[in-house]
Amino acid sequence: MAGVKRVPIASIRHKVHLSDLAHPGVKGASFAGFLDSLPRQLAAEDLRALVEAIVAAHREGRAIIWGMGAHVIKCGLSSLVIDLMLRGLITGVALNGAGAIHDVELALAGETSEDVAAGLDEGVFGMAEETGAFFCRALAGSPEPGLGHLVGKALLAEGAPHAEQSILAQGAALGVPVTVHVALGTDTIHMHPGINAEALGAATMADFRLLAAEVADMDGGGVYLNVGSAVLLPEVFLKGLTLARNLGHRVAGFTTANLDMLQHYRPLQNVVRRPAGTGGRGYTLTGHHEIMVPLLAQAILEKIP
Repeated sequence: MAGVKRVPIASIRHKVHLSDLAHPGVKGASFAGFLDSLPRQLAAEDLRALVEAIVAAHREGRAIIWGMGAHVIKCGLSSLVIDLMLRGLITGVALNGAGAIHDVELALAGETSEDVAAGLDEGVFGMAEETGAFFCRALAGSPEPGLGHLVGKALLAEGAPHAEQSILAQGAALGVPVTVHVALGTDTIHMHPGINAEALGAATMADFRLLAAEVADMDGGGVYLNVGSAVLLPEVFLKGLTLARNLGHRVAGFTTANLDMLQHYRPLQNVVRRPAGTGGRGYTLTGHHEIMVPLLAQAILEKIP
């Protein structure tokens, strides 16, 4: 052991310094104070960086797109998403088919998310008549505007009693694109008689092309968040990005993030890692939607002038 070489601690590059430590909480402190009290380490720094990227995108007029799984709506977060849309802090939302269904049911009935096990035993899971009938009516027109716009416009036209809590309805009212990306056979309404698969497919294809155009606007500082979609929306985003670049749009230097309670393979690869190889940054924030989304939303609001 006599030959062991040691070096002065001051000569070693360390990753943690006193300036990184969290500040103890103070009763009655502001949210901004709480945010500033977080340690300057790991996910806390990623949260700060993501917030700064969103604020910068808003300031520079770049696209800020949220790709959302249905659980974001089921966790009671529609009102926060709509508020960010109203403030121009979300410029586009991408939903899967289940997200659209939950959004519609909240708008029409003020409730959603049935007991799947009980309904499955009785053979009535997903068989709510009003839900299927509404989508049939919404799909009766030309699919060209896209599925999200058709559904949002129909909610407004029919005077849905809770349209103010509908991301789709408010997107149509505000002119904020809300696209719906359907995998046929995966949603409850696909079991309903009268659902026009041809119209549904054409409308969701129109939404895919619309999303690709939105992704093209992410070049030079835009932001894409994948919130709670493990497979479908990460795949849709990757194809939309490829299509935008194939059509001649540079689409580089943007920020992506995946927010979920588990970090799955496809969001990590298709949203966080692969796109970040073009001069952008990718972040992961792990936690429950009902905690992480309000935390992120309030952190953004604190940084807006």
